[in-house]
Amino acid sequence: MMRSSPITTRFAPSPNGPLHLGHAFAAIVAHDLAKEQRGRFLLRIEDIDGARSRPELADEFRRDLEWLGLEWDEVLPQSTRIASYEKAFAQLKEAGVIYPCQCSRTDIQAAGAKPGPMGAIYPGTCRHLDAACDGPVQWRLNITRADKIAGQLKWYDTFDGTQFCDPYELGDVVIWRCDEPASYHLAVTLDDAVDGVTLATRGRDLFAATHIHRLLQALLDLPIPAYHHHPLLLDETGQKLAKRRGSPSLSDRRLAGEDGLMLATQLRLQKFELGT
Repeated sequence: MMRSSPITTRFAPSPNGPLHLGHAFAAIVAHDLAKEQRGRFLLRIEDIDGARSRPELADEFRRDLEWLGLEWDEVLPQSTRIASYEKAFAQLKEAGVIYPCQCSRTDIQAAGAKPGPMGAIYPGTCRHLDAACDGPVQWRLNITRADKIAGQLKWYDTFDGTQFCDPYELGDVVIWRCDEPASYHLAVTLDDAVDGVTLATRGRDLFAATHIHRLLQALLDLPIPAYHHHPLLLDETGQKLAKRRGSPSLSDRRLAGEDGLMLATQLRLQKFELGT
C-alpha cells in the first residue's frame, strides 16, 4: 500500500529530443505528489541511448523545469551507472534467467509475433541459442524461467490497487542491448532502487512494463516502490504527445516568452480534471 511517510518521486527524461507538454505534465505530477507530502522530487537524466543522446539537451531540461516553477534534487545520470548495470546483468546471467538473441525486428515480425501493449511480443526463437554464439547479440529475459524462480509477486498502483504480477504480458523483453548498455527495463529498475524512489510515477502507457520491473526487483533483491500510472495528455488526434511526431517543445515556448508559471497552472487544472 501507499506509504504515509514522506515520499521520493522522480522525473527521468532522455536527452534524445526536447521536452514537450506531455513531459511537463509528467514532471508536475511527480513534483506535486512529492511536495504535498514534504518529500523529495528527483531529476535523473537517462542518457544511455547511444548516438541519439544529445548532452546539451540536459541543460535545456533544467531551464524548462525552472521555467515551470519546479524545484528538484538532481541525481547522477545513467551514463555514470554502467558498472551497476553490468553487475546486475552478471547476476541475471549467473541465475540462468537471460539468454542471447540474434533476431532483428524483421525476424521477429516474420516469425509471426503477436502484438502486445508495448510492441510485438518476442516469440522465443532464440531461447535455446548457444551462449557462445558468434556475432552481436542482445540478451532477453526468459520470462518462464524467471517467473518460476520468483513465484507469485504483487505490486501496488495508486489508481488500481494491488496488482498480481503478470510478466507474460510483454514476453521475453530485452535486458541488455547489443549496441548500447542496459535496456530501459533493467536501467530504470536499478536506478529507482539506488535513488530511493518510493513512488514511481509514469504514464498509463507503461503500466504493463511494471510487471517486468517487479520481476526484476525480485530476481535482484531490490526494494519495491509503489506506482502511480497517471493518464496521458493527448493531442488533437487523440494520440499521446511524442517527440517523434513533433509535439511543440517547452524550450520553444519558453524562448518565445510564454509564461511558464501560467502554463504549469493550466497543466495542474488538467491534472485535476484527469483525476491524477
